[in-house]
Amino acid sequence: MNSYTSLLTQEQATKLRALLEVLGFEFSPKEYTLFFAQKNRLSVAVYEKGPKVLVQGRGVEEFVQFELEPKILGEAKLGYEEVHSPEMFQPHFGVDESGKGDFFGPLVIAGVYVDHGIARKLLDAGVQDSKRIGSDARIRALAQLIRKTASGLIETVLIGPQKYNELYEKFGNLNKLLGWGHARVIENLLAKKPDCPRALSDQFADARVIEQSLLRHGRKIDIKQRTKAESDIAVAAASILAREAFINWLERRGKELGLRLERGASANVKETAKKVVEMSGPGALREVAKVHFRTANEVAPNHYAGPPPRENWRK
Repeated sequence: MNSYTSLLTQEQATKLRALLEVLGFEFSPKEYTLFFAQKNRLSVAVYEKGPKVLVQGRGVEEFVQFELEPKILGEAKLGYEEVHSPEMFQPHFGVDESGKGDFFGPLVIAGVYVDHGIARKLLDAGVQDSKRIGSDARIRALAQLIRKTASGLIETVLIGPQKYNELYEKFGNLNKLLGWGHARVIENLLAKKPDCPRALSDQFADARVIEQSLLRHGRKIDIKQRTKAESDIAVAAASILAREAFINWLERRGKELGLRLERGASANVKETAKKVVEMSGPGALREVAKVHFRTANEVAPNHYAGPPPRENWRK
């Protein structure tokens, strides 16, 4: 085990700093952290956002089991996943997406099948929700490991911006588009593993959106959605595969354009969108961006309408 992350309270962060001082860790400044400390080849960083602790290096497992969990977190989870979350080790598909909140780039939906053996290997290898991984290199390394460990029982559906914009106009609703994409991934996985009993994804809409897409094709599988589903190892693995495909597309397309296609929907994204319009006209945005975002209207108001009010869904 090479790394471990966990959210902390402010009180826990303060207690952890005191513990590290007692244990002889040396502190040094690091950007975006409340504190950063090292001892031998083990580092402990507590980031301002969260706050969140990241433990890396040699001896991670021992530090977490004998210091962090009993003295700071007050609970033992590492190595006890099968006790706390037995359903995570039962056969199922995990499905997650990347690019939903990014103006530039595709929407990517990925799925991974796990059983007890696959789940255990992925956990031991340090697979976790892609949002907790700040390094593209680490995303790519873990994606390669997931492909090898799952023995081909994975699926990735990449909906490029041009197709995404067509589908969004057809469905008129992001949740319906997501449901359609999730259904495609699940159906493709079922072709490889037809006896899989259930699929799990993060809560993004009424689960019937997915079920209706599946039922039209005669599929029978138990669809589950829940908040923070990325704590499930199959969903976490799917999030990494989706993220890898997303960042690879952005990098490749950016090189073709001679621009850095920024992630998210920030002011920098808007400036890049302006450059695309200046270089190739407003119609070019449809090939690289999701034009229902407000950004498209802001940079080309005569070409793209502003977004309608968000539609609330009900259970």
